[in-house]
Amino acid sequence: MRANLHRHLVDQPDGVRNLGVLAHVDAGKTTVTERILYITGATYKRGEVHDGTTVTDFDSQERDRGITIFAAAVSCSWDGHRINLIDTPGHVDFSDEVERALRVLDGAVAVFDGVAGVEPQSESVWRRADRYGVPRIAFVNKLDRAGADLDAAVGSIRERLHSVPLVVQLPIGREDGFVGVVDLLRMRSLVWADGQDTVTEGPVPDDLYEEARRRRRSLEEAVAELHPIALEEFCAEQEISAGTLATALRDLTRTGEGVVVLCGSAYRNRGIEPLLDAVVSYLPSPVDVPPVPGTWDGEAQERAADPATPLAALVFKVSATATGRLSYVRVYSGTMRKGDTVMDAGAGRTERVGRILRVQADRHTEVDQAVAGDIVAVVGLKAARTGATLCAPAAPLVLEPPSAADPVVSVAVEARTSAGTGRLAAALARLVEEDPSLAVRTDAETGQTVLSGMGELHLEVAVEKIRRSHGLDVGVGRPQVAHRETVARGVSGLLYRHVKQDGGAGQFAHVVLDVDPPDPAGDDATGFVFRSTVVGGRVPREYVRAVEAGCRDALAAGPLGGHPVTGLRVTLTDGATHPKDSSELAFRTAGRLALREALRACRMVLLEPVVEVTVTVPDDAAGGVLGDLAARRGRVSGTTARAGTVVITATVPLAEVFGYATRLRSRTQGRGTFTTRPAGYAPVPSAASTEKLSR
Repeated sequence: MRANLHRHLVDQPDGVRNLGVLAHVDAGKTTVTERILYITGATYKRGEVHDGTTVTDFDSQERDRGITIFAAAVSCSWDGHRINLIDTPGHVDFSDEVERALRVLDGAVAVFDGVAGVEPQSESVWRRADRYGVPRIAFVNKLDRAGADLDAAVGSIRERLHSVPLVVQLPIGREDGFVGVVDLLRMRSLVWADGQDTVTEGPVPDDLYEEARRRRRSLEEAVAELHPIALEEFCAEQEISAGTLATALRDLTRTGEGVVVLCGSAYRNRGIEPLLDAVVSYLPSPVDVPPVPGTWDGEAQERAADPATPLAALVFKVSATATGRLSYVRVYSGTMRKGDTVMDAGAGRTERVGRILRVQADRHTEVDQAVAGDIVAVVGLKAARTGATLCAPAAPLVLEPPSAADPVVSVAVEARTSAGTGRLAAALARLVEEDPSLAVRTDAETGQTVLSGMGELHLEVAVEKIRRSHGLDVGVGRPQVAHRETVARGVSGLLYRHVKQDGGAGQFAHVVLDVDPPDPAGDDATGFVFRSTVVGGRVPREYVRAVEAGCRDALAAGPLGGHPVTGLRVTLTDGATHPKDSSELAFRTAGRLALREALRACRMVLLEPVVEVTVTVPDDAAGGVLGDLAARRGRVSGTTARAGTVVITATVPLAEVFGYATRLRSRTQGRGTFTTRPAGYAPVPSAASTEKLSR
C-alpha cells in the first residue's frame, strides 16, 4: 500500500510530525526508516543495510561498518501529513547524536528486537526521551526471526522501562510463518504476501478470533484504568468503541501514561503501513506540544508553534559538506525565509539565511521558506554553532541548547609529516564544530594534541574521518580514560587570607572553608555543592558569589594528578573584608586558592569511568568469558540463560574494555557479542596507595 501521492501535503504545523527512530544497535532502526521512505513513495527502491544502499546511512564509514553513526534527517508524506524523520545511532559511543535529535523532536518510534526485547541502549535512549518529555510508540521488529516473541518483548518493556504497554496488534503466524497482524482496534486482519508491496485487509482468521477477542478485552481494561472517558464508556457499555479507544490511545501516548505497541518485520516489509497510521494518529504535531520556553534578559518567555509569531529556531546539528556548511534547524515559531537576517541570540550577532533546504539525508531540495514545526537545513550561517538560537532581531530569545556529556576517552593524535600539522589543527577544529561531544586540547607536559570523545569507536570514527575527508596521514596513541578525583574525607575550618599590595588599590580577602564529601541523602554525589553559613554580613552577598566562582575554578585540577574534581560540598563559614581593598576579584582569587589548599589537606580518591557490559555468548563459552571479565576487574551483576546462550551483565572499568571485541571473538570463535553503556565513576583499586592523607 504505497502512499497516495496525489494527496495534498499539509504544510501547516498541525499537519507535521517530527519524529525520531530510537533503539539499540542492530534492532532495525535504519531498516524501519528505509521501509517508511519506500512505502511513502519518497524512494523507489528498498535500501538494505547489508548492501550499503540505505538512504540514511550514506556516509562511507556507516556503509563499511554497517551501523548508523550520524543522525540523518529525511522527509516524506503520509495520509496528507508531512513526516520529518531522524534516524538516530544505536551505539552508545554516539549517544550525543541521539541527545541532540531528541531535543528537537515532538515524538519518537522506539524499535525493539522481537528476540532480545529491551536491550541496554534501548533503555538508555528511553530514559533520555523521558528527560525531554518526548511521547513514544513502540514497534517490536524482527518477528520473522527464530525465537521472536511479542509477549516476551512487551514484558521487558513493562519490567525494564516501567511503562504501561498498550498492545494494539496480534501477530498472524510465528517466525518464518509470520505473514501479518490482527488490528485489535478494528478487529481486522492485515496480511502481506511474499514479494508484494501491498497489504490485504480481511476478517480475523477463525483460529485467532478468540485470542483476538481476549486481547482486545485486555486492551480495553488497560485503557479504562488510565483514561476517564474510556472508563465511563466501559462501565456503561461493557466495552469501548474503536473511536473512543483511538482517542484514548492518542491522549495516553501524548501524556506518556501509556505506550502503544505495534509489531512487524521491517526487513520483510510487514507492519510499516499500520506504524505510519499510528504515527499520524497518536504522536503529536508541533501545535499539540507546549510552547517552547526560552529566556531573554533573565525573563522567561514562551513561543507557540504559529507561523505568524516572531521567529525562534534552534540549530541542533552542524555539518561540513563538499558544497559548504549546513546548519540543521528546528523552527519552533514564526517563519524563516530565504535571504532573511536572523539573530544568533546567544552570541549577540546577526546571520543571513542564504538558502533553505528540505533534507533527504545527503540530498536536498531547495524551498523558499520554513514555518513553525519544520526541520530544515540552512546554508549561509557562518558562525552559528550547535545549540545556537536563531530568532527575529526585534524579538530576541534564547532557547535551551541540547546538553553535551563530558568526554571519557582520549587519544594523542599527530600528523606524520610537518606539512600536515597545520592541516590537522584545522581538521580537528572542524570535527569539534560538527560534533560537540568531541574535545581537543594540548597536553601541557608533552605538547601532544589530545582528542577526547565518548568511546573507543567514537574516536576511531573521528580519526578515520580526518584521514578520508582531509587526506591526512595521522598517527594515534593508545586510548586513555578520563579520571576524576573526589573527596573521601574532608577538612574543617581551613582559613585563607589573600593579601596583595603592589601600589595603588590592594587586594584583601579572608575566607574560612569547610570541605566535605557530599551528603548521600540530599546532594548530587557526582557534582559540586556550595553553601554559605556566614552571618552578620561579615562577607557581603556579592563576595559570597565570587568565592563560589573561585571554588569552581579550583575544581579544574585536583591534587592527585591534575584531574577534574567532583563529588564534594564546600561551606563558607566565616570571612572578613577590608573597607578599601576588598573586591569580587580578591574574593574569587581567595576562593580558588583556599579550595586548592583544602583539597591538598583532604583525603582524596582517584576515580575511573566504568561501563555496564552486556555479553551474549554460547553457553559452552560462558565460563571462559566470566573468567576474562574477572581478570578485567569486572563485577558480574547477573547471568541469564536464553535459548542456548548466556547473557552476562557486569560492571567493568572502561580502560579494561579497550580491545575487548577481539578478545571476545577469540574466546567464542566469533559467536559472542557485547554492548556497553556508561555507568558512572568508581574508585580505582590502586588509588589507596596514592591517597593524600591529612596531616
